[in-house]
Amino acid sequence: MTVEIGRDIAHAVTVLRRGGLVAFPTETVYGLGGDAGNAQAVGRIFVAKGRPADHPLIVHLADVAQLQDWSDDVTPLAQKLARKFSPGPLTLILRRAAAVSDLVTGGQDSVGLRVPAHPVAQALLKAFGGGIAAPSANRFGRISTTTAQHVAEELGDRVDYVLDGGASEIGIESTIVDARGEQPVLLRPGHISVREIENAAGIALAAPRPDAPRVPGALAAHYAPATTLLLLEADLLLELAANLSQQGKRVAVLAMSARQPLLDGLSWLAAPADAARYAHDLYASLRALDAAGCDAILVEQPPQKIEWAAVNDRLLRAAAGSRQNPAA
Repeated sequence: MTVEIGRDIAHAVTVLRRGGLVAFPTETVYGLGGDAGNAQAVGRIFVAKGRPADHPLIVHLADVAQLQDWSDDVTPLAQKLARKFSPGPLTLILRRAAAVSDLVTGGQDSVGLRVPAHPVAQALLKAFGGGIAAPSANRFGRISTTTAQHVAEELGDRVDYVLDGGASEIGIESTIVDARGEQPVLLRPGHISVREIENAAGIALAAPRPDAPRVPGALAAHYAPATTLLLLEADLLLELAANLSQQGKRVAVLAMSARQPLLDGLSWLAAPADAARYAHDLYASLRALDAAGCDAILVEQPPQKIEWAAVNDRLLRAAAGSRQNPAA
């Protein structure tokens, strides 16, 4: 059965209320959503993705006022950050309310909460009226989805309905901040930078503790294509591409330069030089290169600067994940 793609909010709400799964757009990536208050619906998310049961989900809300429905301790720090960045690409880790399902939290005493800014996500959440648990709408460990068509190709009839809101504006997952204490702790980099978090909080970030909560997207191997991905400096990339070409291998390249060498069997994609634009295009670029039928994907190492932190985080995990993939 082919998954249904459309723009019908009322239909999406009906699907959610009967325990079904709806993929929907956010400004970061597409999410695979189920009623966060329905254990059976949440369980279906894990089955559809092939997601480990101890890997927590993020609950999406229509408004920051709903944070108190899901957390019994919305700290002053959380309130500051929510006022500054919500709706937007920020997930707050807070102490869970007693009624929140262990399925949602991965059995932890914390819960991830986010108010997305995308107008379609906002319309869905307001019409639904409750929390929607939604990890990225892809198979676990694979490249995240940033268009409705990506979702359909990735999940097929594992999802009941896909709300089409166009391409995601930001293109990588939300920044995750542990806001349970007095100091913010960055648990996953994203569009919102360390400097922005510290300015809003009025205090420096604290280092993550060994007992920090598990959060989505923090495994060493994640966001991976089926094709082996190698992250290399420019000179090494060109040398390896030439060697593989001489061996008759087909090579896909994501480079910072548009100057493509004249090599046989080379698929060359020039990436934007701007960090935000690179992030916006990243998953679509990896999907295109993964579909090119090459023997390897070579990615030029982006700059090691703070504005590139989220991109570098995703690429490192994608490279590790591709090496674990049986298809690689």
